[in-house]
Order: sequence, then structure tokens, then C-alpha cells
Amino acid sequence: MEKQTFRKAMSKFATGVTVVTTKLDDEIHGMTVNAFMSVSLDPMLVTISLDKKTHLCQNADKMKRLGISILREEQQEISMIFAKQIDKKFEDFTTLDDVPVINGALTTLACTVQNRVEAGDHELIIAEVDEIVLGEGKPILYFDSAYQSIEKK
Repeated sequence: MEKQTFRKAMSKFATGVTVVTTKLDDEIHGMTVNAFMSVSLDPMLVTISLDKKTHLCQNADKMKRLGISILREEQQEISMIFAKQIDKKFEDFTTLDDVPVINGALTTLACTVQNRVEAGDHELIIAEVDEIVLGEGKPILYFDSAYQSIEKK
């Protein structure tokens, strides 16, 4: 099977869009991640999948805490900045339980890294949720390799 066929098949699964942030050496680092899911309710665990070539993954051993910001539909540009599709510096962070998160996101989570699991060319980061802030609005979605929005019927 071709890798491109697999990629195309996975693009048919609609996901939300998150930005994962952390502080490394007193500097905030982040990246857009759509491979995010809840794992457990007790304890409250989530996982993200990071490409091993990314800066965050290459520094995962230093990453003790992380923020996950679930983006609103109006925050597509923020997603594109952290996906390096737009060359622009982003500075509109706030903190949640001493972890940097995106200001105005639909939902933000402050997490403590519990485990890392190698999975092919990616690494799964499993983290316990310490704090949650729920916002208002509609999520931005990613489907068929493009940003989408929800239309209620």
C-alpha cells in the first residue's frame, strides 16, 4: 500500500485542531496538532502524537508540562502559524496552572506528561489533565486536508 493512500484515507477522518504549547528553557514553543484524543476518565488522560522530526518531539524529554488549546473556528490563522504555514510570530498567550496556552481558545487544558511511547515515525505523549478552562464558540475542524467549520442543521 502507498503511504499517500494511507494519508488520503486518514484525511477522511474529521478532527478538531489543537495547538500544543510548552515552556523549554524559559521560551514558549508550540505546534499545531490534530492527532489528539482523550484516553481515560480516571485518571483524566489525553494523548497527542508528534512527528519525531519536530522540535517539540526532539525535546520531549525536557517537556514536563504542556498546554493543549482546542481552537475556535475564528482561530484558523493561529493554527497556520503553529503549523508553519504562515511566517508570523505569535505572542497572544495566557497561562493556565503555570502552562502557556492560546488566549481565547475554545477549551484549554494544562497537563503533566506521564508517559512517552514510540510509535513508528511518531511519539505518543500521554499526559494527565490538571486544569481545564471551557470557552464559548464553535471548533475549527480539519477534514480532507482542509480547514472546515460546523454547520448546525
